[in-house]
Amino acid sequence: MNAITRLPFLADVALSEGDDAAADDRFAIPEREGKRRRYRTIWISDIHLGTRGCNAKMLIDFLDSVDSDTMYLVGDIIDGWRLKKRFYWPAAHNDVVWRVMKRAKRGTRVVYIPGNHDEMFRQFTGMSFGGVEIRRKAIHETADGRKLLVLHGDEFDTIMLAHRWLAFVGDAAYTMLMRLNVVVNAVRQRLGLPYWSLSKMAKHKVKNAVSFISRFEEVVAHEAGTRGVDGVVCGHIHNAEMREIEGVAYYNDGDWVEGCTALVEHFDGRMEVLHWADEIALRTADEPARIAA
Repeated sequence: MNAITRLPFLADVALSEGDDAAADDRFAIPEREGKRRRYRTIWISDIHLGTRGCNAKMLIDFLDSVDSDTMYLVGDIIDGWRLKKRFYWPAAHNDVVWRVMKRAKRGTRVVYIPGNHDEMFRQFTGMSFGGVEIRRKAIHETADGRKLLVLHGDEFDTIMLAHRWLAFVGDAAYTMLMRLNVVVNAVRQRLGLPYWSLSKMAKHKVKNAVSFISRFEEVVAHEAGTRGVDGVVCGHIHNAEMREIEGVAYYNDGDWVEGCTALVEHFDGRMEVLHWADEIALRTADEPARIAA
């Protein structure tokens, strides 16, 4: 049986027919109640559900803390490459999917733009699944009138286009690094230390990786400029960034494997990258003071 067809949320899309209470019964991690920060738009990508490197619990904390009018899932949400090799799908990964679908049912516009790791969903472009729109790319208009091209970004990855076999080899090496990352952070958690990304540090210490990231950003921004938009939002390279390149605004929402970041648009059109590990660390540090008060 194909690993993708074995995913629990594909077997029964209850949110499309049932109510929120029925969906809540499915959560292994109960949805946290309380006031949420609201944004006009949220972009997240590169979650890689179906892998051990996915920081699903941290993403669940994020989803239970924020809300928005629109949410873009900018590719590599599910790691089809890894699931084909070995099926891995813990309850927390299902919780992420159900939370997103519950959000769509509540009225948030959710747009899913598959990437290279979840390219099997690209065949459903133009369709809606449980209230989630599947698109190949999108144009987003900000509150201050700017037009942003939204796409995953693998379209501009020369390694993916010219040497697909090399991308798979790189994926295997990256997976090994992420397994080590999980072990390191399990030890740090036991010692009471905050989350720290070994893989992110390694990537930014390797000269070739830094050069590739910079070149990728320039290529994506240039292509966006030729399409007549004001900026571009992408994922793919697991490197959250906001900068202007040749008059084009370049935004990368990062990932939920290494950096655990999201890109958000405030209601005045202002853009911001949220580093959720830092947010959790600040919240944890403030907890003793709130209890004492």
